[in-house]
Amino acid sequence: MEIAKNTALIVGANGVISTHLIAHLKALGNWEIIGLSRRGGMDTDQIRYIAVDLLDPIDCADKLSSLTGITHIFYAAYQDRDSWAALVEPNVAMLVNVLTAIEPIAKGLQHVSLMQGYKVYGAHLGPFKTPAKESDAAPMPPEFNSSQQHYLQQQQLGKTWTWSAIRPSVVGGTTPGNPMNLALLIAVYATISKELGLPLRFPGKLGAYDALLEMTDASLLAKATVWAATNPQCANQAFNINNGDLFRWKDLWPKIASYFGMEAGLPQPLTLQTMMADKEKLWEDIKQRQGLAHHYQEVSSWAFGDFVFSWDYDFFADGTKARRLGFHEYIDTEQMFFQLFDEMRAKQIIP
Repeated sequence: MEIAKNTALIVGANGVISTHLIAHLKALGNWEIIGLSRRGGMDTDQIRYIAVDLLDPIDCADKLSSLTGITHIFYAAYQDRDSWAALVEPNVAMLVNVLTAIEPIAKGLQHVSLMQGYKVYGAHLGPFKTPAKESDAAPMPPEFNSSQQHYLQQQQLGKTWTWSAIRPSVVGGTTPGNPMNLALLIAVYATISKELGLPLRFPGKLGAYDALLEMTDASLLAKATVWAATNPQCANQAFNINNGDLFRWKDLWPKIASYFGMEAGLPQPLTLQTMMADKEKLWEDIKQRQGLAHHYQEVSSWAFGDFVFSWDYDFFADGTKARRLGFHEYIDTEQMFFQLFDEMRAKQIIP
């Protein structure tokens, strides 16, 4: 393996965002990669994993004490909780624990990249100003993304390293075992609906079927994240990163149904967490019959689906700031979905 020009520390390495980020860094070829997560991972010649409890400052200090060569921290860890207020303490604590362990020993630290989302605009609370801009005021706290950024900004004062805050919309990827994977959720919902002989019905609020929405492809997001972390003109700034187009479910949903060889039924609002709670045996039967690779709990994230499909208001941000500074990647969202579904089939995640 060639001597790396940079050493990346990927915090939250097994998530859908980090999985694609790691793949992009590997493809670039000039990065040494170290991944942090609670459950670790399988080492290769391009990446080393460390299993660590990010909520435990002692465990962080112990497990990360040898990482003196880190040049870039890519922070994408997340701890779920049952209220907006409860999200703040653990998610800020993990970031603090990582920086407290790494900053004093990594003398060549250049950049800390913080993965955020549109919660910084209050998108989780209800209708918000669209298109949202990076300069928009933060929502009423508690909101953990804003708290994390405030900590990072204060920590960076007087230091030589810089930070960036990356703000994707809903991320499209294929990685199972993640609580926020909309494309996989739709694919599993379609598979189960088809097995039951049902049309593919949009399960969200009626207003959400007609609202304007955008998404962010995970591979595009990986490229933008590394771009912002390695270009001096991006220092100490936030960037909205999106595919570059808008869509309405009422236009896209019938095309998704067609991909799966189904009719698109009329929207039928329902709570996925409730309606899909008894579908594990059905999925396991499909899994065994079709030779699929993952159990039901690894491919179902119904709470996230209920959240996204409840947005009966426009949900998009202005992505031109990144483009003005030189990031010009984009992807058609319709094609993104079909490519992701193709990948899921190739990986035997869905039939």
